[in-house]
Amino acid sequence: MIKKTAESLGLRAGLLFVLLLLGGGALPVAAQGPEKLPPDFPPPPFDQYFKHRVTELSDPGWLEEINPDNWPEKHAAMRRELQGMLGLDPWPERTPLKPVLTGKVQGEGYTVEKLFFEPMPGLYIGANLYLPVEVQTPLPAILYMCGHSNVTDGEVRIGNKAGYQHHGAWFARHGYACLIPDTIQWGEIPGEHHGTYRLGRWWWAARGFTPAGVEAWVGIRALDYLETRPEVDRTRFGMTGRSGGGAYSWWVGALDDRVKVAVPVAGITTLHDHVVEGAIEGHCDCMYMVNTRRWDFDRVAALMAPRPLLISNTDSDEIFPLTGVMEVFNRTRRLYRKLGVEANIGIHIAEGPHKDTQPLNAGAFNWLNRFLKGGDRMDLIDEPARRRHEPRELKVFATIPADEKVTTVDEFFVPAFSSPPLPGSAADWPGQRNAWMKALREEVFGAWPGEAKPTVTMQPEQVRDGLRLTRVDVTTQHPFVLPVWILQRADLKPEQVRGMTFQVLNEAAWEKFHQWEAGHFRAGAEEGAGDGAAFLRDQAARLDSSQAMAFFCPRGVGPTSLAALSKVKQTHLLRRFLLLGESLESGQVWDIRQAVEALRSLPGWSHQPLSLRSGQVMGANALYASLYLEGISRLELQDLPVSHRAGPTYLNVLRYLDLPQALAMAAEHTPVTLYTGDTTPWRYAQALTLALGMEDRLQILRPE
Repeated sequence: MIKKTAESLGLRAGLLFVLLLLGGGALPVAAQGPEKLPPDFPPPPFDQYFKHRVTELSDPGWLEEINPDNWPEKHAAMRRELQGMLGLDPWPERTPLKPVLTGKVQGEGYTVEKLFFEPMPGLYIGANLYLPVEVQTPLPAILYMCGHSNVTDGEVRIGNKAGYQHHGAWFARHGYACLIPDTIQWGEIPGEHHGTYRLGRWWWAARGFTPAGVEAWVGIRALDYLETRPEVDRTRFGMTGRSGGGAYSWWVGALDDRVKVAVPVAGITTLHDHVVEGAIEGHCDCMYMVNTRRWDFDRVAALMAPRPLLISNTDSDEIFPLTGVMEVFNRTRRLYRKLGVEANIGIHIAEGPHKDTQPLNAGAFNWLNRFLKGGDRMDLIDEPARRRHEPRELKVFATIPADEKVTTVDEFFVPAFSSPPLPGSAADWPGQRNAWMKALREEVFGAWPGEAKPTVTMQPEQVRDGLRLTRVDVTTQHPFVLPVWILQRADLKPEQVRGMTFQVLNEAAWEKFHQWEAGHFRAGAEEGAGDGAAFLRDQAARLDSSQAMAFFCPRGVGPTSLAALSKVKQTHLLRRFLLLGESLESGQVWDIRQAVEALRSLPGWSHQPLSLRSGQVMGANALYASLYLEGISRLELQDLPVSHRAGPTYLNVLRYLDLPQALAMAAEHTPVTLYTGDTTPWRYAQALTLALGMEDRLQILRPE
């Protein structure tokens, strides 16, 4: 017979073992419906965390070290960083543009050429080129980037170039060439800007993909096209656009010195406005780089220096608040002042909401005239910009090319990781493993806070039926104070325990654990009652009563759960993490590391054998945490996702490796048992461990 204490421990521990088998994914997404929100959003402690991180990243100290002598070198380094964060490092091949003219439209004093070109093979971009009727000498040229204007004729997509036609007409009537390309989101061929915003494509961040990079590359290749036109003076390129087009003006101007003067309109504000004040909820993914280097947006603005730059905005823009716009301007003006070119930067604030207004247009026209045609700042704009064509007149494509790749650009724009061949010998393996670990630390988990030690607060113990439940609150990263529960026989001291299983709970597992803990220790419920009782009876004899178990909820799970938020609010909270150069799940990996280290710091627990256990997406987090923990006796995982495409989301990880490669690294580090119904996705890990002579360190079993 099993003693009462052992049976009690076995039953409860058996219940908690089943959490591994029954637990769900990482963060559950609530069904859409009436929102049940806390009084404030984001909820605590996430609100404090975001404020703290934004304050950390918004420190303008980087400006202090800039001077005219070192700016060219620093500019080149910053440009390379932005290039990488847009998925453009290395630069894509400049393949033939293959421009095709599909028609012309006559305007009053100008013509509109309807054309398309291919910034990449199959990436067809429709555009309108506005030219004066008479061109006697090469003209200054404007690349106008469109915002989010959905222009249709019934069910037929016309492209957002038609929504911004008034800008092209004004420039052509005043002696400019003006090219207006469609964006992929609202062009004649439907692409996508809304991957994380609306569609749940969190793998975009894992691939290092953002549609901002696509729009930047379209703009750069549009300049390539303008250089081929005999009507254009290639030494006088200007750039402007509003809203989304304002953002793309920043990207292209920052990356390409051919842009001699820029007027981004309603396209930038601070990280504080986006993350703390919530402006991110009004913006789709094309407005953001994959913020691996954890920039505030003043660094994007800085890359225009020392070229002429006018920052333009309205005073009541709800998604580009004036306070943030002015902060970006003032910081950037400091840089221009340091470089001795303060006359090259200006601010233009017009009255109104987030709207394409004539006062905004007039400011842009005046600035571009000054720096491209030698105009005077006191010159008056003699006519407003107005629409002059029916949208259908400006449509480019009669039929959509059969080989178009606009709709699938997110699948190929950033090169995907491909599984490398197995090492030729054991001596070849360390180089590959070290390269992956370096990429993880620098490109994936770069937001981790160094080697900060966790702090621990012990809570009163609870004892019942020969069991002791001890809660330990661990500050893994300010302000996250996360609980670890330790369950053991009450008559054993920690040094008498023969090992510990550390279980990382996901939301479904937390619900079961919480029901048990509250019922057994706090509500006096009968032993074995409730969810999982039958399993407990079956498992009672399987566990050694001299072992202990620990249970841990990382951020976003259990006491800090986000499950009560609506789907929309969950989405925008997760996007805030991405904009800070991290993810909720990368933070959870850090929490697991810190919680294990905290447990080992407690008297009597430092030398106990400790196995780490979890399942599904949270199991993948535990897998990565094990790579940074020494002395884990075993890693037990259940039903892992077969790829980061299904989670967990870490920035850039799919540019370097995927879960089978991480599993192979973990097996070298720690013996691993993986329970899964399909071994096929894990053949790489199995083959690698076999090739390295450590096949006994990786067991892949079917669940019982």
